[in-house]
Amino acid sequence: MVRRIRAYGAHVGLLAVLGLVAALLVTAAPRLTSGYADRGLRADVARLPHLVRDVSITAPRRAPAAAGQADLDRYAAALPQPLPALVERRWYAASLDEEQLLASGDEPPMDGGARKMFGLRAQTGVEEAAELTAGRWPRTEAGGPAEVAVSEAVAEMLSLRPGHRLRFTGQGGHALGRLVGVFAPRDAGDPVWDDLQDALHPIAPLLDGDPYIVAGVTDWAGVDAVSAGSGVVAVNGWRYRVDERRLDTATLGAVTAAVAETRRTEWTPGAVVQTSLDVALARFAGQLHAVRALLAVVQAGLTASLLGLILLAARLAVLRRRDEFALLRARGAALRTIGLRTLAEAAPVQPLAVLVGWLVGMRVPGRADGTPWAVLLLAVLTTAVVPTLAMLAQRRVGVVAGRTDMARQRPSVRRLTVEAGVLVLAGLGVVLLRRRGLDPGGGVDVYLASVPVLVAVAAALVAMRLLPWPLRLAGRLAAGARGALLFLGVARAGRGAPVALGPLAVLIVAVSTGVFGGVVTTTVGAARDRAATLTVPADAWLTGYTFTPDAADALTRVPGVQAVARVRVDSNRRLQSGTGPQARPLGQVRVLVVDGPAFAEVVARSGVDVDVPAALRAVTRDDGPVPAIVSPRVAALLDDDAVVDVQGRLYGFHVAGVADAFPGVGLGTERFVVLPWQALPEYAYTPIIPNRYLVAGDDIDEAQLLGVADDEQRRRQSDVLGAPVTRPQLPATLETWRGYRQSLDRAGANDVLTLAFAAGAAGGTALAVLAVGFAVVADAAGRGRMLSRLRTLGLSAGHGRRLLVYELVPLVLVAALTGAAVGVALPRILGPTLGLSAFAPGVPIRDHLDPLVLASVLGLVVLGLVAGLAVENLMNRRMRLGEVLRLGEENP
Repeated sequence: MVRRIRAYGAHVGLLAVLGLVAALLVTAAPRLTSGYADRGLRADVARLPHLVRDVSITAPRRAPAAAGQADLDRYAAALPQPLPALVERRWYAASLDEEQLLASGDEPPMDGGARKMFGLRAQTGVEEAAELTAGRWPRTEAGGPAEVAVSEAVAEMLSLRPGHRLRFTGQGGHALGRLVGVFAPRDAGDPVWDDLQDALHPIAPLLDGDPYIVAGVTDWAGVDAVSAGSGVVAVNGWRYRVDERRLDTATLGAVTAAVAETRRTEWTPGAVVQTSLDVALARFAGQLHAVRALLAVVQAGLTASLLGLILLAARLAVLRRRDEFALLRARGAALRTIGLRTLAEAAPVQPLAVLVGWLVGMRVPGRADGTPWAVLLLAVLTTAVVPTLAMLAQRRVGVVAGRTDMARQRPSVRRLTVEAGVLVLAGLGVVLLRRRGLDPGGGVDVYLASVPVLVAVAAALVAMRLLPWPLRLAGRLAAGARGALLFLGVARAGRGAPVALGPLAVLIVAVSTGVFGGVVTTTVGAARDRAATLTVPADAWLTGYTFTPDAADALTRVPGVQAVARVRVDSNRRLQSGTGPQARPLGQVRVLVVDGPAFAEVVARSGVDVDVPAALRAVTRDDGPVPAIVSPRVAALLDDDAVVDVQGRLYGFHVAGVADAFPGVGLGTERFVVLPWQALPEYAYTPIIPNRYLVAGDDIDEAQLLGVADDEQRRRQSDVLGAPVTRPQLPATLETWRGYRQSLDRAGANDVLTLAFAAGAAGGTALAVLAVGFAVVADAAGRGRMLSRLRTLGLSAGHGRRLLVYELVPLVLVAALTGAAVGVALPRILGPTLGLSAFAPGVPIRDHLDPLVLASVLGLVVLGLVAGLAVENLMNRRMRLGEVLRLGEENP
């Protein structure tokens, strides 16, 4: 047995390598998928704002504020499973809303000027997360004034220092307070400060009549004292942070259901649960479902290609030993004897190779789910395939070798029935897949998961049936050409098509898998490009609180900045049908005010694909309503002209265009109005103030640009307050088109998506090259005899290689083009089953074919031909063509 294994080591080794690779694929792919999915889930949850991520329970205070601390751990333990084990940090707070509480004092600016909306909050963990810079922490005494501490930012804005007396006024009276401390956060990004942003970043008035909005920290007794004196009802809150490091996709459904159940639970009378974590997790689950469907398609294609190559390798081994088996049968050996003989050769090698592939796959980072039944089946397949094919090939005892290069002129009824059955199964599978979808997480439906493979196999059958017709025509044309090489190559291609059906079917499946991944990649990439353009419609998007009206001059002097355009974006602005007594309120909209000519110039300089309507670019100021671009939902509400609130003033407009989306408005915004800035009437004392700038430029000095922007913000705030301001209300931020586009690639289950595409492209290419090699090996013996005879007539080695190219080009080209056509068509055929919209929310998904994908197919044809020539050269050396025609060596 060992001697026989060594004698046929190449065939045994090839089958073992294919089994190892297949075991590695079916083992590593699920582990990589789960590992990448877990990493994407944790990264997504970590980026969520606290109002979405944390589970917060709020209720009106019905007892002293300090009493709620006892419920912090009790509520955590009562959360639905598995949430208690996932909670990392927790906080309890009692707060007074700044919208119901006004503060005043005896010294300016607390003794007059703009209103001071002053929120108060007592919260666990604050003292540990901050450092006192003046005074001490609040310790309110019974019957005394509420003691308050504020941040350095609030103290600077309101000129406060320890010892200042405060008066808090609410709807039911007033309460006395005293400032006892000033603090600075140790880490402003610590989650403990999430609900104290008004304390760290107080809001100054923007326009006349606007209030200050600030917050301070007190203790439990201070909350009770101010609540009792002002009549403002305090709110108790228990906040629980889910540790993203403890999350994984295996418990995604259970966590989502638990969060939803938490919102339905009545924790205490009047309690409200605030969280959108379940919505975020459901969104991620939708992306994961879609990417698993894509990965299932890719994995099915690669697995089918590998299984096809395993069958081809086994068939090649059986053909190689055909004479040996025929001699055994002639000497009276039973089929069982041949089967046991080959099984004894495969049993020591093939299961071991599959085991090695499984062990290597288990080393891949990720989680393993369940028993590896696929690996066990693969071990049985690679072990039993050669014995099974050997017994099937020797059912009839024959003493004369038949010609393998001759095709049946009329296929048998059995074969036609099988091919028709494949076509029917492929068509029916497409219909069912479009209706039911592919749900890898709900149990694998082998039939539906294999539909893309069936489509590729059906296309291969059709191509092989149609291929002889053009080859016959090409043969007739080649017969009149000079030289015999072209004619011989085309003729052998026509006769060899049935022989090479298996390898070329595998080639079509492999190519279609790779092209499918490429098409989906470019489709998702194009959709994300559109999403990035709608969000950042230029090289960069500068955002702040308020800039000076003439900030553009200073911004354009920053190195790298070529042009800027002022923009104002306001949400929840009032829309109504007119200004008279008959005016009807039409709800709220998002308003985008753009400087049309400057906006168009910045877009053009940035090179992004944005068409600024002429209604915004060419309009000038006049006395009538200005033209506007509105969303379809807003257009449906308007009969004629309408007015919209911009910075406290109503501006009339008429609809000049309707658009589903507009750059800069924001993805998913269904109600918006875009107005041309240059056409709106402005007054010197109430100009429209920009809060964003669209920036065009190369190699922009971002740090200097942000510094200049903050200087302009401080100048604007100083003009409003009438006093110098040392820090901006809201530090300016800069978002680049490239940075936002990269963030889309890092979000959600994109790592799994990248894995699917990389596996499809790399695996499809490698398997396609192997399929070309098998196509060459399939008729190597017949080609060797032909070359030996032609060499006696003077054929050179170079002519032999040209002959192989002429023979392979039609078959490989047809197979590559057919596979490419199937790969391009699969996204259209599968349609919404793929769920590609989950990877680019807010923009429509349109099929996009990158020319590089087509170029890669042509490159694959060239690579396949090179691989074929290499295999042919190796086979010729092993067969020693000069000895092929010796008696007894007709079938090497």
